[in-house]
Amino acid sequence: MRLKSNSVIAGLGAAGTLLLPALVLAADETPKLDTGDTAWMLTSTALVLMMTIPGLALFYGGMVRKKNLLATVMQSFAITCLISVLWLIVGYSLAFTSGSTIVGGLGRIFMAGLTLDGVHDLAKTIPETVFMCFQLTFAVITPALIAGAFAERMKFSAMMWFMALWSLIVYAPVAHWVWGGGFLGDWGVLDYAGGTVVHINAGVAGLVCALVIGKRKGFGTDNMAPHNLVYSVIGASLLWVGWFGFNAGSAVGASANAGMAMAVTQFATAAAALAWMFAEWATRGKPSVLGIISGAVAGLVAITPASGFVNPMGSLAIGIVAGLVCFWGATSLKKAMGYDDSLDAFGVHGIGGFVGAILTGVFAVEVIGGEGKKGLIDGNAGQVLTQLWGTLVVIAWCAIGTFIILKVVDAMIGLRVTNEEEIEGLDINLHGETVH
Repeated sequence: MRLKSNSVIAGLGAAGTLLLPALVLAADETPKLDTGDTAWMLTSTALVLMMTIPGLALFYGGMVRKKNLLATVMQSFAITCLISVLWLIVGYSLAFTSGSTIVGGLGRIFMAGLTLDGVHDLAKTIPETVFMCFQLTFAVITPALIAGAFAERMKFSAMMWFMALWSLIVYAPVAHWVWGGGFLGDWGVLDYAGGTVVHINAGVAGLVCALVIGKRKGFGTDNMAPHNLVYSVIGASLLWVGWFGFNAGSAVGASANAGMAMAVTQFATAAAALAWMFAEWATRGKPSVLGIISGAVAGLVAITPASGFVNPMGSLAIGIVAGLVCFWGATSLKKAMGYDDSLDAFGVHGIGGFVGAILTGVFAVEVIGGEGKKGLIDGNAGQVLTQLWGTLVVIAWCAIGTFIILKVVDAMIGLRVTNEEEIEGLDINLHGETVH
């Protein structure tokens, strides 16, 4: 509110004198767009979009067999397009408008009411358009991560139906529970940038997909080694760089919190990559390229929920634990359970997200993450228990919702390609193209 003339107040006499403090307070409370915050969030949005295309597309594309390369990168690209349109129609509204503590309302359906200079209550120094697009990039990468679990065997049509339904039925409510004013946020669950919303969600969904769809033909006997690890290294590198937008961008401004989030992201990633590398070196005799990049992603995943709440030493510990536990999850646990999670979506994202969420409760530091988090104190047993309850709720909802959606899609059009199509390759059979 702007006071255009002192004469207005003067004309009100004594009443004006009494009203002046209230009017000034109202003026101070009016949201003011900050160009620095806006510039950083525009940059962060671009960085997070880069994580899916081309980052995840290359990371996953290099790890499949050559006959499925185009089908794999197509999944990341098509999901980006699909979720963007759904976000416009209703996804954003379900996740980030006021409704119940379970799901948002329809106040932004088809982006109704979105104005040029309007702001969201969660980000009052940047335009709501920027906040909306930033959150869109999270909604895009989460289902794209799931695709790694069923790579090389799901129908493209089934994948599109599954991702559309999953994003609205599973992702949007969970985002609302944690970030949009829902009950997990009210409980005090800490998730700075998506440990539960993105990674546990995607990892658990991936595990359910792998179990429901079944193993690839020849799994355990045929050579299914990555066809081009250079692609995967480039993809992992883009993920690492883009993750600064993911975590530091979650400060929703160019602030000291963003700086700390960037620092701890770097340290945790490096520590996890080394931990995985040394674990593999010790147990298998050689440190592999696939191992070190998988470890790096595990570190990125684990620091995500903690990035706005921990200091550098806490991030170092989180990275080391994540690298070791995710190495175990992607090798020993996977072998013991016998499921075919093609590209370790559960082993890295599900397990890494869980590790990060729990360790957030251990290493949270009040002076770093206390602002806006009523009752947050340094890492303690109570917070660990809160984190555990939060993760269990998300795991249950995601597992049940994913299973039902898969069964519905399977009944409608079938989930899996034919044996002949799978053996020949998805590129030529689903898309009519091949890589030479």
